[in-house]
Amino acid sequence: MASIVRIDDEVVDTDDFIRVLKLNGQFEGLVEQQVRDRLTVIAAKKLGMRVSTEEIQARADQFRRVRGLHRAADMNRFLDVFGVSLDEFEAYVTDTLYQEKMLAEITNDDAVQAYFKLNSPKFDCVEVSHIVLAEEGQAREVMSILADDPDSFAEMAREHSIADTRERGGVIGKVLRGSLKSEIEAKIFNAKAGDLIGPFAAPDGSFYEIFSVTAKCPATLDAEVASEVRRILREEWLAARAQEHIIEAR
Repeated sequence: MASIVRIDDEVVDTDDFIRVLKLNGQFEGLVEQQVRDRLTVIAAKKLGMRVSTEEIQARADQFRRVRGLHRAADMNRFLDVFGVSLDEFEAYVTDTLYQEKMLAEITNDDAVQAYFKLNSPKFDCVEVSHIVLAEEGQAREVMSILADDPDSFAEMAREHSIADTRERGGVIGKVLRGSLKSEIEAKIFNAKAGDLIGPFAAPDGSFYEIFSVTAKCPATLDAEVASEVRRILREEWLAARAQEHIIEAR
């Protein structure tokens, strides 16, 4: 049970620290990230990936420059404050490089393009605006007005919507699949540009929502979509790796 900090005669030790993390709801997230990092390192080593001495030195030098630790003595004092040895620091740097190499491999351009080709409908999007109203009767009245005058949508949003989008005429912008409740999403993605959809009631009846589909955007592999594909590839890969090991919380 190591001490972390002393306040006069009172010591905050690792047990105290972990207890606070658990009570604050931060412990599980930190443990999960540690597991993910460790699984990635294990997989990289199994594949025979290598981290060179030159790469470790370059990354250590970068670490020091970012923190203004320009002299060896400055670095030693920095590590001493945290009770970290030079060997432990080198292991940390090495593991970080393994993680980067492994994740770069599983999210390379070929993998991204292959995933997108097989799953492009997932990345279709629509541009939508909405009006949120507090009462069903008002929502149906607004819907009736819009049916006769759809060009008044922005004006009606500014006048009547209770959402924080009212000042910009109810504009939400681009919406990807998976961003809305399933029953709303299905109708919006099957609609044509210019269609009005709704009103949809909140589960507790506290508000009613009307949508206007302003544009349909077939999927393209732009930078935003590529970033999301890489995130999905990482998550799917990590989930598969977790199935290969026995992972127990202690």
